[in-house]
Amino acid sequence: MKLPLQVTFRNMDSSAALEANIREKAMKLDQFCDQIMSCHVIVEALHKHHHQGNLFHVRVDITVPDEELVVSRNPSEHHAHEDVYVAVRDAFDAARRQLQDYNAKRQQQVKTHEPESHGRIVRLIPMEDYGVIETPDGREIYFHRNSVINAEFDKLEEGAEVRFHEESGDQGPQASTVKVEGKHHVVG
Repeated sequence: MKLPLQVTFRNMDSSAALEANIREKAMKLDQFCDQIMSCHVIVEALHKHHHQGNLFHVRVDITVPDEELVVSRNPSEHHAHEDVYVAVRDAFDAARRQLQDYNAKRQQQVKTHEPESHGRIVRLIPMEDYGVIETPDGREIYFHRNSVINAEFDKLEEGAEVRFHEESGDQGPQASTVKVEGKHHVVG
């Protein structure tokens, strides 16, 4: 971290033990991103109804090149946030995930999806819950009834145009998802 960590307590007394816990968690963030310029953590006690304990709101603002990452843990969504240490832990876990996503984007390691392949159903074996797709280059791709995602397997017809994601299976190529093409789709 290029600038010192800032910790702010609102509607509560500051706590040396809690601040030490926050500082330890903030230092660990450097393991996930070495580009952190600053980090500001705000811990706020929200006074709710008297029949409940205090709920804690934790906000973590992290500045990195070209972006500000903000994590805000709302206690209304998390009853466990009656424990300030749990609220801090959850906020830092979310901050870690945001930093990992930020790094992946910066390093262009964001997962790219393979384009869907297309073909037509050439065989259906309903008694054994599978069918076969033929690709334009003549390959045959196995698919199971559970791979069909936008139609009912029992209503499929041979010759139907489909789009699918191919993967390697135990017996050769297979389709992990199969989408039947509608009249509004153009198969190219």
